[in-house]
Amino acid sequence: MTIIEKIIAQHSGQPAVKPGDIVDVVIDTRAARDFGGANVVKNLLDHGLDVEDVSKTVFTFDCNPGGSDQKYAANQHFCRQYAREKGIPVYDVNAGVGTHLAIDKGLAWPGSTFVSTDSHANIMGAIASFGQGMGDQDIAAAWAKGKVWFKVPESVRLNLIGKRPVNITAKDIVLNLLSIFGANKLLGYSVEIYGEEMERLTLDERITISSMGTEMGAIIVIFPTTPSLLEELKAQTGILYDPVQADADARYKQHFDIDISGFVPMVAKPGHPHDDSSVESVRGEKIDSGFIGSCTNGRIEDLRLASGILKGRKVAPGVVLKIVPATDDIWNQALNEGLIQVFKDAGALVSNAGCAGCAAGQVGQNGPGEVTISTGNRNFEGKQGKGFVYLASPAVVAASAVAGYITTPDSIPDKPALFQSAVGREQVAVKGETSLHPASGIRHPASGEEKPTVAEGKVWIISKDDIDTDMIFHNRYLTITDIREMGQYTFDNLKGYEDFAKKAKPGDMVITGKNFGAGSSRQQAVDCFLSLGISCILAESYGAIYERNAINAALPILTYDPSIIEKLDLRNGDSIRVNFKSGEIVNLKNMKSESLNKFYDAQMAIYLNGGLL
Repeated sequence: MTIIEKIIAQHSGQPAVKPGDIVDVVIDTRAARDFGGANVVKNLLDHGLDVEDVSKTVFTFDCNPGGSDQKYAANQHFCRQYAREKGIPVYDVNAGVGTHLAIDKGLAWPGSTFVSTDSHANIMGAIASFGQGMGDQDIAAAWAKGKVWFKVPESVRLNLIGKRPVNITAKDIVLNLLSIFGANKLLGYSVEIYGEEMERLTLDERITISSMGTEMGAIIVIFPTTPSLLEELKAQTGILYDPVQADADARYKQHFDIDISGFVPMVAKPGHPHDDSSVESVRGEKIDSGFIGSCTNGRIEDLRLASGILKGRKVAPGVVLKIVPATDDIWNQALNEGLIQVFKDAGALVSNAGCAGCAAGQVGQNGPGEVTISTGNRNFEGKQGKGFVYLASPAVVAASAVAGYITTPDSIPDKPALFQSAVGREQVAVKGETSLHPASGIRHPASGEEKPTVAEGKVWIISKDDIDTDMIFHNRYLTITDIREMGQYTFDNLKGYEDFAKKAKPGDMVITGKNFGAGSSRQQAVDCFLSLGISCILAESYGAIYERNAINAALPILTYDPSIIEKLDLRNGDSIRVNFKSGEIVNLKNMKSESLNKFYDAQMAIYLNGGLL
């Protein structure tokens, strides 16, 4: 078996599992964050469920440490009260990023299973652990039952061959991989990484690469353990863990040999983590701000790299550099090593540990028209504010902050670029808030009511790939827990469809492209459609977490071959009929019919149950 198959088999009581098997997986550690935690608790209370094992259950408050937003503060306090009542440990606002704490504190370990309301929980692949980001219903089920259902994914094997150039960081490696595979070529796969250079990667470097598996659409990016990794983990936790490796005869869907000797320093251009280009191609682009941190690049090695570039230098006039260590222990280590002093002397703002701007948290957001270069893992439009975000390594961000424009450490000018009185940059209008209007508020049928397995409705054809959860339901609304309030914000961050919620009618359906629901684990990106009464979503493929969230919430989703649109002579606004059991789709305008991929058994069982809970 592959690594993920071995871990799932061990945690499901099966002698072996294979791709496509659906099993109940015991979860070693079950976490909820500050924005998702309140919904997890609400689900438990609403359904009369209790916590199965508090010793395996934790809260991690990392999205908005300090509760600078009133709704975050309310949610955090609500979770603290529940934690006190149940005896659940809380890694509070002074602790740092939950996934990093899980690794450093031994909450996850090689061969373990870990779930969180963090879509980057698959960062655990860095230590050969099976981590998954999940929505609030999934996590509530894990808290109540100790296990969740899971479909065993196919595995692919990436062999990194060739010698890594000296100027290539782990962030450059993953951005180069994103330029090769994009956001959906590895969609739904468990990716194992091998090669001599892989064996030389430190824990911090592995974390950087694994943390962006979500942006590749992968279920997880897993590194097999090495003796040096196990020694690093022992230094962190005091425990020497057993090695975790795939079997020699493990079967993989595909093998890829990737020569990294030709990799170059990279950036992801604003809007998409997979829109990657060489730093050279954008060298000289004037920046307004820089950000070093997030779960991707907030480790001590990242801070040391940035400090080496900033020491004895100043951030360019008018440029703001924000630095956020991943955990409080890393913050203290940086303090003891003198790194914090270097950052302050350079003119940077250093914040307490947490996710920072990547999750609209304590610092790191930008304003309309602001150009930021960031070490985060996502730069979806609106994700880190209302400006434009390039993604790059800590080295490139630090060098660019000193230069005042995008550059590399070997090309920092003697004098920084200055802002002119009229830069000629086009200003971006701030979009007004969407006005309130009634939403259906219908989520599940009353107890005993039969769920329909055939739906009819008007179709919205949205011919776009990689529609992410920020486009569906923006992170500025994440503190909303009442489903009746969610529908009005559906697609208000998707260009061309900002008025979707006002025009959509109950029973309408959505047809869209590949990788629908990429990105965050937020349940609201599913519930907003239920709030509006959308009867069905058809996509060529779905983001892995989104697919689970939709199934668990009893939102009908199916996949289709794009050729059927032409075969059905289907146009926007036509009415169609979809049979979830048979997979038949009919264009009611001309009565032409074709076949979709019907519900599979587990999906139908959850749907007929009115949802996972």
